[in-house]
Amino acid sequence: MKQQNKISALIITYNEMGYIEKCIESIAFADEIIVVDSYSTDGTYEFLVEHPKVKVIQHPFSNFTAQKAFTLKQAANDWVLFLDADEVVSKKLKTEITTTVNSNNTKEAYWFYRKFMFQNKALNYSGWQTDKNYRLFRKSKATFCNKRIVHETLNIDGATGKLKNKLDHYCYKNYSVYKNKVKLYGQLKALEAFNKNRKFNYLLLAIKPSWKFLFNYFIRLGILDGKKGLTICYLDALGEVERYQKLRQLEVESRQLSNIQIKALSK
Repeated sequence: MKQQNKISALIITYNEMGYIEKCIESIAFADEIIVVDSYSTDGTYEFLVEHPKVKVIQHPFSNFTAQKAFTLKQAANDWVLFLDADEVVSKKLKTEITTTVNSNNTKEAYWFYRKFMFQNKALNYSGWQTDKNYRLFRKSKATFCNKRIVHETLNIDGATGKLKNKLDHYCYKNYSVYKNKVKLYGQLKALEAFNKNRKFNYLLLAIKPSWKFLFNYFIRLGILDGKKGLTICYLDALGEVERYQKLRQLEVESRQLSNIQIKALSK
């Protein structure tokens, strides 16, 4: 009988009560569950400490890529299932995962398509219908790309594939939580652009948010998602506003710092 390959399930968290419970429950089949928490204040850490199947580590957050790279190092097994705290593995996906890692012709990493859950109802369009991420991979064959600090990506040494069943993504808890999330992502995208010497442009600030809304709402069929599609398309466009406003702020602060340094050197 073929030896069963063990799986390490990995998650990063910060204030995830209301999400993390379902996520942990859905990955109880994993051989180990490791959660790296960024000093949550809402009871997430306390919940994880008391959970009999979870090993929790607290580690300061600098950006998503750095935090996930740290978390990956903690895994004891080569096969890794890396989830966000608001993602849930269905029973069908669980079966596909365990079957895949114990197959004789496995690839090194697998894409998961995600089903965006607007509260408890699926969002079918609005730009999210093609959303996918690497979630199952060999630790020995993958590294996180350090050029990205948000919407992190993996560098895979070898062949990749995709699983048939979708991962349930409970990204939208309520309006204010999702709004804060897209604003944070916008700020991190701005920092990423700033680090690459990208320049703020008023024309892009004026055009990109409107274009993103129109593209997702009409071309990516957000209009078919009704009121929830309108909400998601608007908030995702708001993330673009935050991105360019933050980039402008970073440039202003950088110029001010340079001027201070020049004055200090001239004394």
